[in-house]
Order: sequence, then C-alpha cells, then structure tokens
Amino acid sequence: MKELGVGIIGFGTVGAGVAQCLLENGDVIARRDGVKLVLKRVADLDITTDRGVKIPDGVLTTNAMEAIEECDIIVELVGGTTIAKTFILEALKRGKPVVTANKALLAKYGEEIFAAAEKTGADVYYEASVGGGIPIIKSLREGFAGNRIRRMYGILNGTCNYILTRMERTGEDFDVVLKDAQKLGYAEANPSLDIDGFDTAHKTAILASLAYGKWFGMDPVYVEGITNVSMNDIRCAASLGYKVKLLAIIKQDAETGKLEIRVHPTLIPVNSMLASVSDVFNAVRVDGDYVGNTLFYGRGAGREATASAVVGDIVDVALNLTDGARQRVPSYNKANLFTELVPMKEIETRCYLRFTVADKPGVLAKITNILATADISISSLIQNETKDEDFATLVMMTHKAKEADIKNAIAEIEKLDDVTSNIKMIRIEDI
Repeated sequence: MKELGVGIIGFGTVGAGVAQCLLENGDVIARRDGVKLVLKRVADLDITTDRGVKIPDGVLTTNAMEAIEECDIIVELVGGTTIAKTFILEALKRGKPVVTANKALLAKYGEEIFAAAEKTGADVYYEASVGGGIPIIKSLREGFAGNRIRRMYGILNGTCNYILTRMERTGEDFDVVLKDAQKLGYAEANPSLDIDGFDTAHKTAILASLAYGKWFGMDPVYVEGITNVSMNDIRCAASLGYKVKLLAIIKQDAETGKLEIRVHPTLIPVNSMLASVSDVFNAVRVDGDYVGNTLFYGRGAGREATASAVVGDIVDVALNLTDGARQRVPSYNKANLFTELVPMKEIETRCYLRFTVADKPGVLAKITNILATADISISSLIQNETKDEDFATLVMMTHKAKEADIKNAIAEIEKLDDVTSNIKMIRIEDI
C-alpha cells in the first residue's frame, strides 16, 4: 500500500481537527481508498498549547519549511493573505499538491496560485473554503461538469444566519443578539468580516469563478452586510410572507450571458427551502440546465465539519499522486462562460421599502408620484401606526425595477419634509 506523508501548516481549531481525523480514521481511509496517509509534520508558532489531540512524538515543529520539504501533501490552515500565500507558492514551486481552506486568499490571489500550480503540474484543492463540510466545490468542479449553471443562491455565513434566526425567533435587536453570539463563540470579538458581508463575498467569488470559468476576485462582487437589518424589517417581512437572509446571489441571463454577482440582505419567500435554513447552518442552491434545482445543506464551519472537507481533499490528492494523475480535475476550468458582468446599478430586482412619515393627507401621494416618475410600480402597500400618533410607517413592495432608478427615487423621497427617517430598502428574490 502506498504511503504518503501529510504536513499541516497551522495548528488552530481546524488544523487540530484535521490532525485528529487523520489519526483516528487513517485506518478507515486506508481500507476504503488503498492509500496510507501518515501525519508527518504539524507546524505552528505555538506547539505547546493543548488542542485536545495527542500528536505523535517528533511531528510538531515551529518551522513550516520542514513540512513543505519533508511531506508529500501540504495542508495550509494558517489563514490570512500574507504568510499563507508564501507557504502555498513555495509548496507549488516544488511541485507538491496543496490543500487549503483559505477563502480570503483564494478570492484575492486565486489566479496567481492556480497559475503557479499549472506551471509545475501540482494540485490545489479547496473544498473547505466554502460551506465547511458541504461538498459544493467538488460538485461544481466535477458533478455538474455537464451543466450550464443558470443561478446559485447561498446562505454562506453561520454567524449572520444565527443572528437573523435569533432576531426572528426572539424579537431581540441586532446588537443584543450579536453580543450573545460572541459569548457563544459564533461571532468573533471583531465580527466585521462576517456581519459586513465580506466572508460571504469571498465564498461567492469562488463559487462564481468555478461556475463560469473566470477567476473574478473580489472587485466585481457587490457586498452589503446585515448591520442595518432591524426587528421592524424582520416583522414586516414576516407579515408579507418573507424571511430576511444574507444571501449570495449568482445569476446569468440565459439570452445575453450577462452575469450578476452580489451579496446582501434579501427577502425570500417563507415557504422556500432556503428560508428554512436556520442558526449556524449553511446551504447552497444550484440550478443547472440539465440537473435542475439542487440543494446542499450542512454545517458551514466548525472544527469537525471543516476538517471533514479538508481530509476529503487530502484523499483526492493522495489518489491523484498514487495513480500518476496530477491535475486530473483542473483547479478551475478556464471556460469563460459569460459575456460581461452587470453593474449593480443596472440590476433589476423587486424591493421592500420602509418609510417613517408624517401621518397627514397627501404624503402617500407625494411618495407614489416620485416612484411613478421613476417608472417604479408598487405591488403591495401596508401602513402601520407608530407609538407617536403623528407618524406612521409605510411598507411598500415594488415590482421589478432597476437599482439606479430605485436609489434615485429614494434620494428624492428623502428630501420630502414629511419623511422623517432614512428609507430602508431590502431587495427581494422570489426563489
């Protein structure tokens, strides 16, 4: 039986989970796949803190280059976009396959990394970079190879999904739920990467690149987080038959081939499958022209789920090495299956609009006149009283309109003396 040495760089939560999985289930992998994976090196600056897993003597090291030089398969779990990039490029330069979970690095430098891999014929696998233990990367690279991907929707950040779920269930405000999420370990001390939408955007860029054959990076991705979603919005959405989710949206126009890539809070129908994805769970819905609609669901983060995805990649890479089939599946296919990206201002969506206005005659007429002038039609309208009898809350649902027209109309409405607060806009996807 072929024996291959695995070197893990980064012994944090995920690195410890990968090491534990290899040590505990190595015999299962050997019987199932016919290859013996030996944990040869685990590199980290801190090798004294107890991670809850017993590493064999002589395996731990503070020198990452020892892992790169001595091992057959390199697993990068350092994170970030600086030293991790150096380690990956050094391994690829030596022709050694790399497994990583580093979504931020791939979103920013994926093209450079894949070019380095192609030069030496080395593999780069990155299942754990999107959706934790959900096998969405493998599905896009292999399972859906015979499909044109028409659209993808994703709930890709457990922190945001937990916060929105808790707000919906308990009626607590955003700030209260965020503090609780931090206490429970679901949110970082500095949660901006999650709640501002950029973690989801990194993953969205990777999914779009795999589906359409061009490594987009972060520049084309429109990003908006959940910090402005209020309990008022969640209650109003529920009364209209919708839930609020931070949604990754990737859509291609069937006729023009133009592509949308965006991340923002979105109203989705309460009876859709994605609406039922709650707490820290993730899900991705993929619509292919032959396969139709498919849904991938599971834990999007955490030690065990992410380790499962990393080890799955290690096994794939090991089989490629033992069978002499390097780059059997390209890191991504340079098919370029689209014509151009749609600027956000030209995207057409339905919208939820919420206003606080003076409760007196003529105000509604002024607002609807501005919307009509912008060629925005209203599909439904609700007026609710506020605690102050002099004011009212208006909630409107629009038909499809261009983003630029909606934003211009909102700017005009906010100039009205009888509109007393900033107008809330949340886009709608009738999935």
